[in-house]
Amino acid sequence: MRLTQSPLLLLGLALLLPLHGCQQVKEEREHRLLESATNGYRQAIRWGYNDAALQFIEPDKRPEEPSELFDNIRVTGYEVVRPPVIIADGRAEQIVRIEYVLSDRQALKSIADRQQWIYDEETSNWWLSSGLPEFKTD
Repeated sequence: MRLTQSPLLLLGLALLLPLHGCQQVKEEREHRLLESATNGYRQAIRWGYNDAALQFIEPDKRPEEPSELFDNIRVTGYEVVRPPVIIADGRAEQIVRIEYVLSDRQALKSIADRQQWIYDEETSNWWLSSGLPEFKTD
């Protein structure tokens, strides 16, 4: 059967192509926004912009008393071990290694931080749902 002999088949293909294209554009946009969010968060944590780092946390999970969370902590390194990967619709994961110094003792520490990110379609934002890294202070 020739394609020219089946106008319904041609019409069906013509309707499917834009849908596939729209989905691909949406996914690419979400990837760019995720990359932007994870890079912004990395910069904020790495350079001690603590108030800015808190703005990446999912709004209902933000700590009420943020000033004490970073007391005695100075981040000296932030390495992406596994870049952000969208693992499900609207969910992503990234693994980073964070090196930091306890200022009062000048003790160097390192942690692996498995970050969970969620996409909010209403605001077009990726939010860090796993919260701030658990810095060990002992």
